[in-house]
Amino acid sequence: MLTTTMSHFLAPLCLLGSLLHVWSQCMAQTSEFQLEGDYLIGGIFDIHYSSSSPYRDRPEAIDCSSQHFILSSYRRFQLMRFAVEQINNSTNLLPNVSLGYDIFDHCSDTQSFPGILKLISVNNGIQPWGENPKNLSKMIAVVGPFTSTDTFTVTPLLMMNFFPVVSYGAASSAFSKKAKFPSFLRTVHSNKKPIEVIVNIVLYFKWRWVAFLNNDNDYGNDGLELFIKRIVDTEICMAYNKGLNDKTNYSQMFHQIEAQKIQVIIVFTTKLTAEALIKSAMQLNITDKVWIALDTWSLNKKLPKMKEIKNIGTVLGVSQPVVPIPGFNDFIYSSKSQPHCENTEQSMLCSQVCNCSGLSPEDVVSIDPTFSFPVYSAVYAVAHALHKVLQCGVAKCNGNITVYPHMVLAELKKSNFTLLNRSIQFDENGDPTSGMYDIVFWNQSGKAQEIGFYHFHPSINFFINSSQIQWYTNGTVPISVCSPECPTGYVRKQDGIHKCCFSCIICPNRTYINSTEDPYSCISCKDTEWSAEGSTSCNQRLVEFIPFTDSGAILIMLGAGALVGLTLAVSVLFAVNYNTPVVRSAGGPMCFLILGCLSLCSISVFFYFGQPSVSSCVLRFLPFFLFYTVCLACFVVRSFQIVCIFKIAAKFPKLHSWWMKYHGQWLVITAAFTTQALILVIGYSSGPPKPYNETVWYPREIILSCDIDLIATSGSVILLSSLCSLCFIFSYMGKDLPKNYNEAKSITFCLLLLILTWIIFATEYMLYRGKYIHTINALAVLSSLYSFLLWYFFPKCYIIIFQPHKNTQQYFQDLIQNYTKTISQ
Repeated sequence: MLTTTMSHFLAPLCLLGSLLHVWSQCMAQTSEFQLEGDYLIGGIFDIHYSSSSPYRDRPEAIDCSSQHFILSSYRRFQLMRFAVEQINNSTNLLPNVSLGYDIFDHCSDTQSFPGILKLISVNNGIQPWGENPKNLSKMIAVVGPFTSTDTFTVTPLLMMNFFPVVSYGAASSAFSKKAKFPSFLRTVHSNKKPIEVIVNIVLYFKWRWVAFLNNDNDYGNDGLELFIKRIVDTEICMAYNKGLNDKTNYSQMFHQIEAQKIQVIIVFTTKLTAEALIKSAMQLNITDKVWIALDTWSLNKKLPKMKEIKNIGTVLGVSQPVVPIPGFNDFIYSSKSQPHCENTEQSMLCSQVCNCSGLSPEDVVSIDPTFSFPVYSAVYAVAHALHKVLQCGVAKCNGNITVYPHMVLAELKKSNFTLLNRSIQFDENGDPTSGMYDIVFWNQSGKAQEIGFYHFHPSINFFINSSQIQWYTNGTVPISVCSPECPTGYVRKQDGIHKCCFSCIICPNRTYINSTEDPYSCISCKDTEWSAEGSTSCNQRLVEFIPFTDSGAILIMLGAGALVGLTLAVSVLFAVNYNTPVVRSAGGPMCFLILGCLSLCSISVFFYFGQPSVSSCVLRFLPFFLFYTVCLACFVVRSFQIVCIFKIAAKFPKLHSWWMKYHGQWLVITAAFTTQALILVIGYSSGPPKPYNETVWYPREIILSCDIDLIATSGSVILLSSLCSLCFIFSYMGKDLPKNYNEAKSITFCLLLLILTWIIFATEYMLYRGKYIHTINALAVLSSLYSFLLWYFFPKCYIIIFQPHKNTQQYFQDLIQNYTKTISQ
């Protein structure tokens, strides 16, 4: 009876004891979102995700615990808790100071603000900031948010009072602008860094034709803008771009990518968007592509293990280095092994309910570790800043210091400590100063295999071991170009708006292409260089001119010397026989003037050889133009006198008498000489002949020549042509003179030779511009001089020497009388 009574009494006691034990454990178990401490750190994590914001007619907060759960964010949430616990157990960092936290689930950028307002409130009230506020909050900094869009909506509320915000995931480059975000810092690099790595990967494999897919939000659009700016001076073309959201038509998008034959797709999206994209690609049977993953999803644990993933092609990625955090796994197993009881008072805010009690420690430990170290280092950065503000020593901190958030911010900016062998520092923009990215490849085992790296600090170091990549093309690097590379020597001609789409055109003669500098234009060679069609460089031209030692030049100069000797001999012969009828009829004193001018004209011949200079170019033309004018003027006068004597004297006696009285012949010669001299002085003053390099006719040679100003020399040529025409007219009028009295016929023949010589030269000049054109020109000048010497003076010399009987006064009078009788009959 007693035993039965005792058993009935002990059973309720045991039950009560069990209940008390469980109740005591629940009382001891605090909420995962809150921890009391001397100072509090706020935490903002997107443990849940609200995919869309339905239309609302009144403001309301969302129940985050009912939304899509993100396991990787929950891991980061636990990392903050672990870091705070580790700091509280440390004897070196914040000794005798306890840190607490107040963490909120920020699942929507528009409907999760109760938690943010709780962070900036004091005793559930928000008061204007002052130097000595009556109620001082324990909150000293906030870790988070994760996404750029959430950060854009949250940080303005915290920036007003310079409340430190240390984000572990917001990568938009806009946050580097301190004018708008003065108290913002982050432990991840801005989008500029992963974009730099992605561009270097694309350049390394020589891909030029890529698609860029990004989230249609602040984060994705910032990445797109940075990518466009970065590829401006490269050969990369963004063939296609699409901003992805919940309403994206993946079938239509992939159809456009296939239509443009794009083989490389850059996926600059969050993890959830990337998963939806890759799954759609597998469902739509998109094959043989190269996918470049961002660090947000490159270490995804689920996608690489899917069977269909092998069909889509090759996946490369940019990832943050995985930093093992000692003790974290033990913390997760210990935390999950404890009974979890919801405390109504502590979980009164809808953004502090996890609804994740069914998770196993293995789920948390095995999930994608990306962004784990940024969370860990963000908490430690705040702790080190507080350590400096409190002037902590080895054993204790100064508890008399009132800590304001802006004081923590000032020390945060000066952070300089080492955490797990990594340096933690911030630059003037609040971005980390050092770091690196790993380059990974999704291998056949379903793992992200490290194949390279990109170091930012202290110097840029980029490396890829491409031999470890198993391409879908069975060993060869896939090709993604709009147009194949042009052959050597061909220039690109852009087709359409993309510089990567082009046709190939061969570079013509005298141009070359430097593909490394500018593949879109042919570069002209210098005047001293030449190149064949399709050249990649220029060759030095061969400089050509006729030296004085040239055999042709020597012969012509000897001919000019012989001309001078012959004119001198003729002059002596004429001087000895000056009073004879032959010399008198040939012109008398005018003969010596003609012979002297012929000798002076020969000076020009010597300056057609050797390297041209300004003086040689002038002397090449000046003596010939000036003194040959005198020669022609003399012959004009001589032919006119012959015609006048036999034909005009009888019909125009007054004209004949005036001509004889005023020595008309010398007036004409003087006028011609003076006119030509003035023309030459004026013409050469405005545009003298000067050295000229002929580079058009012969691409491999430079012909050294003299450039003649056509306008400046046209007057001299016209005067010479006019005198030649008049001379020919007058001499032709005397063609029926006595047969043995042949001055007019001789002059006519000389002029015909002169005209024929320069016609031949002009024809040759039109067909040939090589160096020997100067030899031909000198020969034409010499021929012009010899035509008068040989065919006008030599016949008279022959009569004087070998036919003296014809050189008598009686002989000439008989000829004139016979001719006069013939005319009168």
